Amino acid sequence: MNLDVEIERLGQKGEGVASVDGKPLYVPYALAGELVRIDGAGRLTQVLRPSAERIAPICPHYSVCGGCAVQALSETAYQAWKRALVVDALKFHKINTEVKPLIDVQGAGRRRVTFHARAENGKAVVGFMQARTHDIVPIAACPLLAPSLDGALDVARKVAQALAHRGKPLDIVITATENGLDVDLRGAGPLGFPDEQKLIKLTEVLGLARLANHGAIVLERQLPLLNMGAAQVILPPGAFLQATVEAEDALSAAVLSACAGARRVVDLFSGVGTFALRLAQKSLVTAVESDEKALNALAKGARNPALQTVEVERRDLFARPLLKADLAGFDAVVFDPPRVGAQAQVRALAGSPVPLVVGVSCNIQSFAQDAKTLIEGGFALEHVTPYDQFRFSSHVELVGVFRRPALKPKRRLLG
Repeated sequence: MNLDVEIERLGQKGEGVASVDGKPLYVPYALAGELVRIDGAGRLTQVLRPSAERIAPICPHYSVCGGCAVQALSETAYQAWKRALVVDALKFHKINTEVKPLIDVQGAGRRRVTFHARAENGKAVVGFMQARTHDIVPIAACPLLAPSLDGALDVARKVAQALAHRGKPLDIVITATENGLDVDLRGAGPLGFPDEQKLIKLTEVLGLARLANHGAIVLERQLPLLNMGAAQVILPPGAFLQATVEAEDALSAAVLSACAGARRVVDLFSGVGTFALRLAQKSLVTAVESDEKALNALAKGARNPALQTVEVERRDLFARPLLKADLAGFDAVVFDPPRVGAQAQVRALAGSPVPLVVGVSCNIQSFAQDAKTLIEGGFALEHVTPYDQFRFSSHVELVGVFRRPALKPKRRLLG
């Protein structure tokens, strides 16, 4: 049964929001102000009255592939919507601060991609997940990928076909590095000798830098290197990485600017050293991370005469946050936690004497919760800058700068 509905606004996930019988109805790919027709499952079937902000999408797979939520919205309206996501989240938590204009850091495109593969009658089907399902949409290309990932789809198809006889669903994570493509397979399970030999041969034939299975290296032809400021890092298989080079550079520049003049800095949830290795060009840095492989990669990258001393500590900051005594003596703290935020660590920061905290986040809601805790602990949130590295999605990267107001010296009374 079809239903015609008026779209009132664009929701937090990029879907159109209508009101039917007093309840919100979410219609993916519809825009604010449109009159649209939906089917019984709530899927958009026809735009009866298009928005003045509607434009042609850049990808033929849009609205079938689930990778992009908002491709048909004009640039000005898109930027306003994405910035408003940040403003609204902060307002919900009663946080009043300057939210700067959205900065586009898509740049040349994403340097990492995860392809999904399924085997059907011994033939591999490779692509992205269909919207609202686990079905695979075979794709010819993705316009959001950087030129450095040219050939990645062909690699994924050949690797998936080599393992199609196993009948297991695969995730194929491919990262562009300085020395070529780095591939990490997930879902294959333990490989027997014949399959390992197939993958070794493919790695050679395709000229890959490295191929790993669930993080275990099958063959490494070249070190998968990434430049991070003056340092180089050997990327561990599957390690966290900012989606685009431009985003990494812009976020790092914001962090370094905020920490200018800080002699000692601690980088929490440091990963492979995105911020720590750049901060070490001018500051003494302590990097704290729970992932042993990421921390080892950071430590090796820090062995560079252009950098000051970088100390590393392996620590689960959710179970054992740095406390007041641990934080004493640091001039600044940088934290970039997973999507869930860092409430345990932030509560400790709120009770510490640290004068400056720089928060980086890819989750608006958890950032707002962390920000509220810091503000309640006496920090002032100077400003928040949103960055758009996940183009056409509802995800926003953020950098927020928190400072403790300088204490005025007590006036001496003369007797």
